[in-house]
Amino acid sequence: MGVLQRFEQRLENVVTGAFARAFRSAVQPVEIAAALQREIDNHAQVLSRGRMLVPNDFAVELSASDHDRLAPYGRTLEDELGNLVREHVAEQSYTLAGPLTIGFEQHDDLGTGRFRIRSQANAVVTPVAGQRMTDTAVHRAPVVLEVNGVRHPLSPPGVVLGRGSEAELRINDPGVSRRHAQIRVEVTSRDVSVRVVDLGSTNGTVVDGQRVTEAELRDGSQILLGNTTLTVRNPHAARSGSL
Repeated sequence: MGVLQRFEQRLENVVTGAFARAFRSAVQPVEIAAALQREIDNHAQVLSRGRMLVPNDFAVELSASDHDRLAPYGRTLEDELGNLVREHVAEQSYTLAGPLTIGFEQHDDLGTGRFRIRSQANAVVTPVAGQRMTDTAVHRAPVVLEVNGVRHPLSPPGVVLGRGSEAELRINDPGVSRRHAQIRVEVTSRDVSVRVVDLGSTNGTVVDGQRVTEAELRDGSQILLGNTTLTVRNPHAARSGSL
């Protein structure tokens, strides 16, 4: 029995007749399930020999009418779709980029019965021990790293980035080495100097599309470690100029 067949069978066992009637003339759960499988396959990336990395964060975009019909059963469907994704990942020997999340969103440009899948690879990032993640701390920090929508304030001398417990800013991305790279921050009365240094990582460090062993970082520079993008921000750029 295939993944989709098992999904349909489980769904039949846990939902009521009202659930089935809600989808009689709208988008069907099995269509969403099949689309998730295709999304995973289409976005699989080679991580290393024999390992393929796939997205872990999925949004199912629905029309207003479909979203309203689905709302009372959303949690049940999310759970079953999550089971389907995990089974498909296991059968294909894929590696999820991080913890799996599936959510439903309303998009008014979609008509009834139409839907889209949006996915991305989001690693879990553990802040520096003792780091204060308040708006005040971020505003006062000489350098800020944005990762997956979260701002991490940095101060001299900087921070070691990696997947292992010895890293100060931990990124749970399978493509990131245990000690991957170091961000070095130096503040003077006239300037803020920021550099990234690769620490002999397996997959390398990429800055603004170029693989580097060491590079100066400017305001807005993007660092790619594995499949995780970090954006450098200088909250005081208007006063001190670019990094």
